[in-house]
Amino acid sequence: MLRFTLGGGQRRFTRVVALASLLGMMLGVAALVVVLSVMNGFASELRQRLLSIAPDLVLETGSISYSSLLALSEQAVVHPDIVAASVMQRGTVLMRRGERNRGIKLTGASESGLKHVITLNEHLVAGSVEAIFQQQFSVILGADAARLLGVGINDEVEVVLPRLTMTPLGVFPAARTLRVAGIFEVGAQPDAFEGFVSFDTAERLFADAVQRGVQARLEDREHIVEAKTFLASMSPMHDSVTDWRASQGSLFTAIKMEKMTVGVLLASVILVAAFNLISMLTMSVTEKRADIAILQVLGLSQRSVLGVFLGHGLILAMVGISLGAALGIWLALSVSELSMWIEQTLGWVLFDPAVYYIGGLPSQLIWSDVLAVMVTALLLSGAASVYPAWRASRIPAAEALNYG
Repeated sequence: MLRFTLGGGQRRFTRVVALASLLGMMLGVAALVVVLSVMNGFASELRQRLLSIAPDLVLETGSISYSSLLALSEQAVVHPDIVAASVMQRGTVLMRRGERNRGIKLTGASESGLKHVITLNEHLVAGSVEAIFQQQFSVILGADAARLLGVGINDEVEVVLPRLTMTPLGVFPAARTLRVAGIFEVGAQPDAFEGFVSFDTAERLFADAVQRGVQARLEDREHIVEAKTFLASMSPMHDSVTDWRASQGSLFTAIKMEKMTVGVLLASVILVAAFNLISMLTMSVTEKRADIAILQVLGLSQRSVLGVFLGHGLILAMVGISLGAALGIWLALSVSELSMWIEQTLGWVLFDPAVYYIGGLPSQLIWSDVLAVMVTALLLSGAASVYPAWRASRIPAAEALNYG
């Protein structure tokens, strides 16, 4: 079939169009596989960074005692999908250092909660998690928040709390000084707005003006619905249960929508290759009118002629799709190393870590995406082959032999 398409029996222009169709299909499929893999890599990297210091589930309770909260956290780990749970309380404060101010979401939890529920210790760039439990009124800040406030390890920062105190001079917001005992960095938005303290410190700071509850981490986030239902059933007061989708779900939905949009736009490259396939098959049918007529005289039916040219187009498309998929898979698996090689060889900085938080081009190959691209390309090629094949089957044999 390839010899029939690209061989010397065809006119040069027809061979050029056939080759362009083959290369277009190959490049379109390869580009789509690579771009989808890179977008998967960025989404995975962002998910890992954002969710590493955010609990998967939070059971928000009322003003109940610490012992009751602890009992709820111990009960939560009974569920097979929940691998860790701890008590927590959270509130928003205003931190200031000299002339600089910053709104911070301050979370208090146990040491096991900070290490096993949100794995904060894996992202520390200075200090330690243990320090905030060894010394009261210590805080771990995000790297951007610490930079904007101009503080470092062992510096003090004033915290204005969401409650009032009575003084002889009047009513003023409550304030407290905290010592910076650690700095974390995940390379995402939490670096600028998050802070962590011990549960005891949070209780002394916030009193009753705080969100209390139990935070949990899941083995597999795909089972979040079942675990969420279990947590909701634990509380007799029917307190609310929120999950990571409430805070970050809109971002990942936007990423998913962007991936679909880019996929549709890049599929236009495959569509162009499919139009080239129509042109090539149409010219091939015009050149082979006499051959088709002879085959019809020898007994080849119209349906068989239709099948021959339809198969011709599909086989040519499958060759391009297979080559494109192989090229795309190879590039998707090696694009990170290629980007680093380009940076080292040419001295360019493709992705500045100071701007993008990552120093390379992440890529995650998902085989279902590869299959979807190949099936889409095959369907477009099949649709493009129908008209030329139908036209070939309708060629009148007598007219083609007399005038062809």
